[in-house]
Amino acid sequence: DMEDKYTKKMQALRDEMDLRRKTEIHELEERKNTQISELMSNHEGAFGAIKNYYNDITTKNLSLINLLKEQVEDLKKRETKLEKEKAEVLLQNKQLIEPLQEAQEQVAELQKKLVHYYRDKEALMNSKAHLKVTQKELKDLQWEHEVLEQRFSKVQEERDELYQKFTKAINEVQQKTGFKNLLLEQKLQRLLSLLEQKEVELSEVVAASNLGPNALSLVTHKLEDVLSSKNATIQDLQLQLARVCKAHNDMLQTFEAKLTSFGIPLDNLGFQPLSFPFPGQ
Repeated sequence: DMEDKYTKKMQALRDEMDLRRKTEIHELEERKNTQISELMSNHEGAFGAIKNYYNDITTKNLSLINLLKEQVEDLKKRETKLEKEKAEVLLQNKQLIEPLQEAQEQVAELQKKLVHYYRDKEALMNSKAHLKVTQKELKDLQWEHEVLEQRFSKVQEERDELYQKFTKAINEVQQKTGFKNLLLEQKLQRLLSLLEQKEVELSEVVAASNLGPNALSLVTHKLEDVLSSKNATIQDLQLQLARVCKAHNDMLQTFEAKLTSFGIPLDNLGFQPLSFPFPGQ
């Protein structure tokens, strides 16, 4: 009984579960069919859109292909033309190889000249800088030159004035020394003449008197004393004359030094140094 009871319950449960399963399957199929319909509808829309898109692309591509074909033809024509031009250019290149080599040599030479140009340019800049410094120095020197010219004019005036005074003094000194020298020379000549005359007279007296050796020795000693005195006088006169000549010559040397310092030629001096009448004195 229990087995039958549970068998019936089992069968009822199976039927219920079958019914529920069928119901759920039916709902699932309906939902699936709905989704399929929606997907098909969406797919058809998307397919239409894609179809239109690719149709547009195909149309565009056909136009582009036609355009590219035309461009290819143009390119072929241009290529043919360029081939001809290339052949002409190659021929021209062959003809231009020699000028090109010459031009390259000229370029190398010009590059060398360019290097020298940069060096010369740098040297020129240095020279300009040095020129500016030199110009500044020149301006300073010109200013100094003007100052020196003014000073030179003033010194030249003083020199002329001094030259006149000194010339006057030299003339006076020369006149005085010349007159004094003349007097001394005349006095010396008179003394020499007198000495010669006295010697002659002494010789005559000695010869005429026939003096003895003692008397002759005494007279000789007296004569030597007189001659010594006269010689001393002559030496004093010679010394005075030498002093006057030396003073005159020293004055001329001083005057020549002044003329040299003022830039006056010595030919303008007009005086000659006095020579010593007795060499060695």
